[in-house]
Amino acid sequence: MKDKIILILVVLGVILLAFFVLQINKKREPSPNLPLPQAGDLDIAICDSANGPFSLNIDNPYFPLAVGSVQILEQSESKVQISVLDETEVVAGVTTRVVEEREWEDGNLIEVSRNFFAQATDGTVCYYGEDVDIYQNGVITGHSGAWRAGVGDNKPGIIMPANPAVGQKYQQEIAPGVATDRAEHIAMEPSFTTPVGTFNNVLVVKEDPPSDKRYAPGVGMVYDDGMVITKK
Repeated sequence: MKDKIILILVVLGVILLAFFVLQINKKREPSPNLPLPQAGDLDIAICDSANGPFSLNIDNPYFPLAVGSVQILEQSESKVQISVLDETEVVAGVTTRVVEEREWEDGNLIEVSRNFFAQATDGTVCYYGEDVDIYQNGVITGHSGAWRAGVGDNKPGIIMPANPAVGQKYQQEIAPGVATDRAEHIAMEPSFTTPVGTFNNVLVVKEDPPSDKRYAPGVGMVYDDGMVITKK
């Protein structure tokens, strides 16, 4: 009788152990509700105005746009100031957030642009175009590079995917004859040091036409073709 009880207890113990191991393994498996980063070419259809709704609350970790935030990037005599305005603009039927960029060379203002962004339901940040003023000696001399989604064949592109991963490629600007920029994620750097501090898990992006950028989580762009962030 005693041996039978011991055998029953051993069997129960084995069953309980197997149950706990199964539960632990389930916890280790990724949740089916959490989106996995997509590799390769991303579909810009996520940003099509027909695939809304879109949000003005742009909180993508690698491209956050909090109203009132100001970032400055500098190198030698070059300076760019990026300001998230408390303004909106309807572009291609979508209400977008306006982000102003001011660029100086040798202390002279050379360009002011108003860029239009919105966030898709999955967290992708979409780029709907920009108005551009080119300056020379304090006077507006042109609007080179300006475009808006919904005009002619122009389409909104992706400026930052919802789940950035190395190897992703996507179109940023789709304005034939004006702007057809593309981006590719080439690396995820463990850290990157700037005058305002060291950032971890920095996304390295190579663009075409040739341009190199770095983005840090919670901050956004911290490096742009040699310019580094000096204020955030």
